[in-house]
Amino acid sequence: MSDIAAVGLTSVGRVRTLNEDAWYAGERLFIVADGMGGHAAGDVASALAIAGLTPVDRQGVGRDDLEAAVLASNEAVLEHAQAHPETAGLGSTVCGLARTADGWLAFNAGDSRCYVIERGTLRQVTVDHSEVQELIDRGLITREQARSHPDRNVITRAVGQTPPPLVDFFAVPAGPGVRFVLASDGLHSEIDDARIAEICAGTPGAAELASALVHAAEEAGGNDNVTVIVVDDLSDSHSDGRTASTTVPRDLILREVAQ
Repeated sequence: MSDIAAVGLTSVGRVRTLNEDAWYAGERLFIVADGMGGHAAGDVASALAIAGLTPVDRQGVGRDDLEAAVLASNEAVLEHAQAHPETAGLGSTVCGLARTADGWLAFNAGDSRCYVIERGTLRQVTVDHSEVQELIDRGLITREQARSHPDRNVITRAVGQTPPPLVDFFAVPAGPGVRFVLASDGLHSEIDDARIAEICAGTPGAAELASALVHAAEEAGGNDNVTVIVVDDLSDSHSDGRTASTTVPRDLILREVAQ
């Protein structure tokens, strides 16, 4: 669509040798997936997560379509693990943004994030499904303490689990000047939100912003793969163009193991 512009960029980082992230920027759907499973199949898991969602990149896409697509992705990952026992335990986060008839709809399972920038202010839209987020919600640790917590890489929902993950949805109104940033945790694990906001404020171009964020994560250590998609709403109205946390049981926790 002419009223949406998007730029994506991914990097393996400075430590790992395999990029397990995957991303998709279509016409109405934008997705980041961060695979887990290491050389066994993390890259396969993220690719399967993306592949299950891309068929709903169409006009009229809604929450039901996205929920069904995530379920299809989950089943595809489970089937792959069953057919290839050596890849048991593979999985992927998924974080996406869809342009619906009512505006923008962000969704996630895992700790990849969607941010929105409105009137110069950065705000995290999605809520991480992670061990440290639950500790933050319970008032046991601060967000700053979470950055160095030993369980900071433990996530509580992912594509590839049984039962399938619950997907959270967040509505954001459409309108000119709204900018979104989708990112794998290779971004926010290396630089905090204050630094992300600073870079966003000083980098007006979408391509330049994606590059600046990835570069900042690399400069901060680059310990993980990092992927960023910048999505700009260029519409001149609030239409879509046609007319003008639930905690899961501990046994479902998936661990990202540093490669």
